[in-house]
Amino acid sequence: MATASETESTYEQFLDHVKRLHYVSDAGGVLQWDQQVMMPSGGTPARAKQSSALSTLHHDLLTDDQLGEWLDELEDADLDPEEAAVVREVRRDHERATKVPADLVERISEASSNALPVWEEAKAEDDFEMYADTLEEMVELRREYAEAIDPDRDPYEVLFEEYEPYLGIDTAEEVLTRLRDELVPLIDDIADSDVSLADPFEGTYDEDDQHALVEDALDTLGYDWDHGRLDTAPHPFSTGTQFDARVTTRFKPEDPMDAVGSTIHEFGHATYTLGLPQEAYGTPLGDSRDLSVHESQSRFWENHVGRTRAFWDLFTDTANERLGTDATPREFYEAANEVYEDNLIRVEADELTYHMHIVLRFEIERDLIRGDLAVEDVPEVWNDKMEEYLGVRPDTDAEGCLQDIHWTNGALGYFPTYTLGSVLAAQLDHHLRADVGDVDSLVREGDFDPIHDWLTENVHRHGARYETDDLVQEATGESFTADYFLDYADAKYRDLYDC
Repeated sequence: MATASETESTYEQFLDHVKRLHYVSDAGGVLQWDQQVMMPSGGTPARAKQSSALSTLHHDLLTDDQLGEWLDELEDADLDPEEAAVVREVRRDHERATKVPADLVERISEASSNALPVWEEAKAEDDFEMYADTLEEMVELRREYAEAIDPDRDPYEVLFEEYEPYLGIDTAEEVLTRLRDELVPLIDDIADSDVSLADPFEGTYDEDDQHALVEDALDTLGYDWDHGRLDTAPHPFSTGTQFDARVTTRFKPEDPMDAVGSTIHEFGHATYTLGLPQEAYGTPLGDSRDLSVHESQSRFWENHVGRTRAFWDLFTDTANERLGTDATPREFYEAANEVYEDNLIRVEADELTYHMHIVLRFEIERDLIRGDLAVEDVPEVWNDKMEEYLGVRPDTDAEGCLQDIHWTNGALGYFPTYTLGSVLAAQLDHHLRADVGDVDSLVREGDFDPIHDWLTENVHRHGARYETDDLVQEATGESFTADYFLDYADAKYRDLYDC
C-alpha cells in the first residue's frame, strides 16, 4: 500500500500528463475552428497533415504505458472525490484509446480533414455521388474504430458512447421512440388547426443588419466578449475553453429569425464552456459533461429563453430597429415558434418537428454502421423517411442527406445527443423556475444573472465530476426524464395553435 506522500506524488505526475493531453486536444480544436471559419480553401492538404499529427500526438499521450501505470497505482488509492473522478474519466478514455491503433487514429483525422471540402463541393453542386466514396471511407473507418474497442458489441453502441458514455443507447432509443409516438399526434393536431401564426418578415434583410442584430442578442444575454468572438460558418458551431469560447452563426437573407436562433443556441454552448471552473482547466473537472449536457445548455437558451414571449417583450424594439420592421412582441414570439409544414432542414426546423429529423438521422447512421444500409442507398432512404416522418420529400441532395456536416467529421453516433439535450433542457428549466421564481419577469427585465448563476452552480461548475445521471440528480434532485419536455411542448403549442 502506497503512503500518502507517494500517492500524492503519483497523482501530481499523472495530472501533469493529463493536462498536456488536454492542451494538445484544445490546439486541435483551434485548427478545426480555423478550417471552418478563416482558412483559405487551398490550405486543406497542409491542415489535414497538421490535424493528423496532433491527433496522433494526443493518442500517443493517452495510450502511454506510464499513464496506464499511474492509473493502476491510483486505482485503490485514498483519493478525494474530485481526484477519484479525474482518475475515472481518464481511465475510461485510456482504456478505449489503448485498443485503437495509432495509425487508425491518424487515418480518421486525415480523412475527416480531406472530407470537408468534398462535402462542401458536393453540397454546392447538389451531387451525392461526389461525396459517396468519402462517406463510405468514413463509415468503414468508424466501423474499424468500434471493432477495435470492442468487437463483441454493437458497433453503433460503441460509437454512441464516444459522445454520451453514461446514459446508454437504450435510454436514447427509449426517448426517441417516446417523443416520436407522443409528438406526432400533437404535430398532426397543429397541422389540422385553423390558426396561422404571424410572419412579420417581408423581402430580404441585409447581412450586416442581421450581424448587428445577433451581436445585440449576445450582448443582451451576457456573452463575454473578452473570452469569445462571433464569426460565420456554413454550419453554426461553438468551440473553445473556459478562457476562449467562440461562436459562429450564418445568415439567411429572407429569414433573420434563423440567425437569431442559431446564435442564441451557440451562445448556450459557449456559456457552458465559459462557466467551467478556470482553475481546473486541463483536467476532467474543467471539462463539460459530454454532449447531452452540452446540448441541454444550448437548447435551454435557444428554446426556454430565446423562444419565450418574455424575451421578445425585451428584444422587440432592438429587432425592429435593426431590421426596419414594425412587429409586436407577440408577432416575433409567434414567428419564433411557428411549426413549419415545409420542414426540410434540421437546423431550420421548429422545436417540435426537429426531433423527427433526429430520429431519421439516428436510424440511418445506425444502419450504416451496422452494415444494414449501403451508402449508395442513403439518398433514397433519407427521402423516404423524411416523407414518412415529416410529410415532405427533398427535391435535392443538398436539402436532403448532404445538409449536415457531422458524418464528414466522422461523428457517427452524435445525433441522439441533440434530443437528449432538449429533453434535459426542459427538466432543468422546470427546476430553475421552481428555485429562482418568476424567470419570465427576469427575462423581460433583461436580468439574466440569476439564470446564469443557477446554471453555473448546478451544472457548469461540476465539470465532468459526475456521471450524467448523477449530475442530473445533483441539479434537479431526480433522474433524467422526458416528462417535463413532453408536458412543456404540449402546453406551449396547444396554446399557440388553439388545438
